Amino acid sequence: MKWIRRVLLVLALAALGLWLWSVLFPGPEKIIRKRLAALAADVSFHGKEGPMVRAAKIARLLGLFSLDAEITFDAPGRGVQSLRGREDIRQAALSAQSALSSVTVDFLDVNVTLAPDKQSAVVDLTARGRVGSERGAFVQEMKFTFPKIDGKWLIVRVETVRTLSRGGGPLLAVSQTHDGGGIAASVGR
Repeated sequence: MKWIRRVLLVLALAALGLWLWSVLFPGPEKIIRKRLAALAADVSFHGKEGPMVRAAKIARLLGLFSLDAEITFDAPGRGVQSLRGREDIRQAALSAQSALSSVTVDFLDVNVTLAPDKQSAVVDLTARGRVGSERGAFVQEMKFTFPKIDGKWLIVRVETVRTLSRGGGPLLAVSQTHDGGGIAASVGR
């Protein structure tokens, strides 16, 4: 009976050690997913946030990107937008915060593909955003490129993936019907 207890104790300690190792030293995919969750949280804002909170979000947002990051995306109603470098990203974030009452962004269907050397990764995902009190959400397929720079996974490139389309703008717009009883979707640009 004593040996069973010892074996169970050793197994429990080994499981605890593995869990602790995974918490203290997460793998690249877990780190990248965490950075994407932080990006979605820092891009999202609502009207009740004070200027200090919004400034802190922008500062955290900039820390997720490399100095020379490039972003090319289809902005709803504005066509293709391009940003180069942290200063452009900062200006775009400030402009969005001053022009819009709120923005909510989530990343769905996140697929992380690590390079064989585990020093870079490409992430394909679906970005869903809602602006202000608009009933509809805009959905776009996005591609993020993450190299490991000075020990940190930083975003160097973000682009809208063009699928089943010819023009600019979101591929799919989803909104709730006027009676509140259903969801309507429009496909196209």
